[in-house]
Amino acid sequence: MGKLLTNSAVKQINHDLSMSTPSVFQAIRSMSSAKLFVGGVSYNTDESGLRDHFARYGEVLEAKIIMDRETGRSRGFGFISFATAEEASAALQATDNQ
Repeated sequence: MGKLLTNSAVKQINHDLSMSTPSVFQAIRSMSSAKLFVGGVSYNTDESGLRDHFARYGEVLEAKIIMDRETGRSRGFGFISFATAEEASAALQATDNQ
């Protein structure tokens, strides 16, 4: 945990999401045992879309897209908080194997 995804994993994630939300994820790394940083989020992705994608790996407690205070637009990254560290780990492992 804590390492950036390989380029092939990033490409696979982007490909998998291209039907609904193009270019959503470019990198994921662990911020804490149950919270993940998600970088390279499409500016069109909202918190609901982020939550929906990661819900397949476990119970998502919070999906947060970071917004620019001045413009109110997405800054292109966010955070996912899972109910357990095991679910966060499963998300990392699943996306790492794609």
